[in-house]
Amino acid sequence: MVQVTPVTFEHHESALGIGQSTPRISWKSSGDGKNWTQSSYELKISIISPHSKAEKSQTFKVESSDSVLVPWPCAPLKSRESATVQVRVTGPKGSEPTDWSAPSTVEPGLLERQDWKSQVIAAPRTLSTSNSLRPALFRKDFTLSKKVQSARLYITSYGVYEAFINGAKVGDHVLAPGWTAYKYHLNYQTFDITSLVKEGDNVIGAEVGEGWFSGRLGFNGGWRCIYGDKLAVLAQLEVAFDDGEVEVISSDKTWKTSVGGIISAELYDGETYDASQEVPEWSLPAFKDASWSGVEELDFPSSKLQAPEGPPVRKVETVKPKSIFKSPSGKTVVDFGQNLVGWLRVDVSGPAGHTIVFTHTEVLEHGEIATRPLRDCKATDSLTLAGKSITWEPKFTFHGFRFVQIDNWPTGDPALGDLEAVVIHTDMQRTGWFECSEPMVNQLHENICWGMKGNFVSIPTDCPQRDERLGWTGDIQIFSPTANFLYDTFGMLSGWLKDLAVEQINELNGVVAVVVPDILPKQFTHPQAAWSDAAIITPWDLYNAFGDPQILKDQLESMKEWLEKGVSRQANGLWDPDGTQLGDWLDPDAPPNDAGKAKTDPHLVANAYLVHVTDLLSRVCTILGLGDGAAHYKSEAARLKKLFQAEYMTPNGRLAPDTMTSVSLAIAFDLFASPDQIPAAANRLDKIVRYSNFRIGTGFVGTPLILPSLTATSQTQLAYRMLLEKKCPSWLYPITMGATTMWERWDSMLPDGSINPGSMTSFNHYALGSVGAWLHATVGGISAAEPGWKVIRFAPIPGGTVTWAKIRHLSPYGEVKCEWEIKDGKFDVKIVVPLNCTGEVKLPGEDKLQKVGSGVYEFSVEGYQAGEWPPKAIFSPFTDPEKDDF
Repeated sequence: MVQVTPVTFEHHESALGIGQSTPRISWKSSGDGKNWTQSSYELKISIISPHSKAEKSQTFKVESSDSVLVPWPCAPLKSRESATVQVRVTGPKGSEPTDWSAPSTVEPGLLERQDWKSQVIAAPRTLSTSNSLRPALFRKDFTLSKKVQSARLYITSYGVYEAFINGAKVGDHVLAPGWTAYKYHLNYQTFDITSLVKEGDNVIGAEVGEGWFSGRLGFNGGWRCIYGDKLAVLAQLEVAFDDGEVEVISSDKTWKTSVGGIISAELYDGETYDASQEVPEWSLPAFKDASWSGVEELDFPSSKLQAPEGPPVRKVETVKPKSIFKSPSGKTVVDFGQNLVGWLRVDVSGPAGHTIVFTHTEVLEHGEIATRPLRDCKATDSLTLAGKSITWEPKFTFHGFRFVQIDNWPTGDPALGDLEAVVIHTDMQRTGWFECSEPMVNQLHENICWGMKGNFVSIPTDCPQRDERLGWTGDIQIFSPTANFLYDTFGMLSGWLKDLAVEQINELNGVVAVVVPDILPKQFTHPQAAWSDAAIITPWDLYNAFGDPQILKDQLESMKEWLEKGVSRQANGLWDPDGTQLGDWLDPDAPPNDAGKAKTDPHLVANAYLVHVTDLLSRVCTILGLGDGAAHYKSEAARLKKLFQAEYMTPNGRLAPDTMTSVSLAIAFDLFASPDQIPAAANRLDKIVRYSNFRIGTGFVGTPLILPSLTATSQTQLAYRMLLEKKCPSWLYPITMGATTMWERWDSMLPDGSINPGSMTSFNHYALGSVGAWLHATVGGISAAEPGWKVIRFAPIPGGTVTWAKIRHLSPYGEVKCEWEIKDGKFDVKIVVPLNCTGEVKLPGEDKLQKVGSGVYEFSVEGYQAGEWPPKAIFSPFTDPEKDDF
């Protein structure tokens, strides 16, 4: 029996307060139907007018197999207008329709500027000792004279906020409204607060910290007040009564403001809280605010007020401490056993005026907390007690940490039960899971997931712990295929790409900044291949993962501006050879303090990418039906490819320079003049890998490409040998050193336990986790054969010492699964194809492609041989060969 899930709208987890008036609709069909395809669907839509119970229902039937992002069939919804939507579908012709799905509700927020009746109100500037802005409290009393039918709060801030109604926190967001390019885009949130307001006396309150808006951002001391120097709030509470009347409580000059227990709250340096300065019951109606200050009304934001496209940052889980111990110097240190992002929650009591200090680090060095990698970032919270027990956690900062040094705990040392770590990240839906027979590979995959979670905090960042935490474009460009498999990233990344585009077009004359939002001085904003190319590659990756061509349409102008204006070219159209390039950043052979000094010519990297992104833009134009653009960029890509070949390639297909990265770029980006050159290139890659003794020789650019390039040239055993290498540099070396997240450098920690001497050393950076895409597609064996997973490719390739693997992915159509095992030379695989999808199955060692419909299938291959194992390294005759662990 086939059933249909409740519908979803656009790419939203929750459809309250969305920014679209004609939201596209999606659903999944589940059940045991073999070769089941949808032939038609029916939508039942009931429109409910704002602030009333009037309802108008319509039903629409469409002959179509589409079930993902189908068009909104009704008139556009207005601000505040809601609709409930149900779907039922019919399978193959002649079958009966399913039952109707459970209803889903969609309700746009405030779609027009004129919907806002409120003013932005600011608090007086109160500076802390570190020159940060002390968080401000805002409140407003109001009285409701009738019974409430429904109530909505629309709210945002200059800074990060928490809102309160009658003493209760509104919603479960943290660090709202999140970080956007505030000059152009400011997100607001919509909350259903019907249950929080009541007939009679009420209070709305907000607490605002400086966050990204006014706080210190960036390295080398950073910059303060980039977007503004006042903490402010914009709030509009709309209450509908049973009789149809509506009352609006707006932020305006009648509100009051003061300060509370938070003395300072900085993203990098941490939060200072004094419980004796807390204002009890300040957001309750009985509180008297006569001594509070008035607020200042500011001009309405010139930036676009917009509903978020992605989910908010939330507290997602808690982690209990594994141990509490004394360091060699006698300090009390807590080990949570996992490098994570968030903050501490503590239960403590002690005398008034007693101050406890918590210092957060990712690793230990010589048994002590290692603060040097934090650079100019204190990562320190302090709590001053008021003489009674308290459960406390910060709210306007976050830290990347596994270890916390606790100084001055009132009773000697805390107990394990007194502490827990609160993990925060953008609350995306998990969609990908992988495991195999090798425990260290499973730990690698777990590290990739934790590294992603910790660096998806409102925007995709490089690292979560030091004085940086910026939206580096190159990092997400190489990691997005992995990220898009593991989580539903579409809403978050599509919003971030709009920031990329608006700053690029309005401020940078087509150049794509290396960080988005772009907070760096202009001397840092040079066009950079692989980094700026995120303007084209990241939307392309989202399209392939989620099948939504709207992302290509939305980003098309940005893509064209980058290639037409942004790229710094020489006369023939290749990159200007006199410009600087980041290149294969953090090549393992680069010196600790010169991360860009790679084996591979950075301009080879740049020009390889230029050919690739020009070809991608041709394909984007084809998908969007822009024939002239498609022809132009296809011709230009072919011309640039010939120039690349003349500059960097011999007639036999050898690259100059000849490195893992250069050869992998040529294979992955199809840069050869003829297919006849590929075997020679594959042979060179074989030799380079064996000469390296299977250790990784790539930086950020080469890392996502080396294993797929080996697999593409039928050398998957070499790929497995590199994957399973444990000596430095390798993917598994950090795991031998106890890593629980991906590191920035292959050797962020040296084999003797000391930290890399480079000033730029993070232990939570997802970029080198881009190997995840190969684990999913090759070891696990599943990938999207067509954009959006309507057609699924099953092509696991066993190898190395891996004897089984299991993978699943929650696609837009349902769960895709592949489980395989190899035993006594027999390969068995079981796959699951969701309803309304088809699969293409390529068994290992076989050339034919088998096509299947939805359902569960099992296949076997007798006598499968993966090839030489272990592959042999190549050593100079004058060196002693290393012992091979295999």
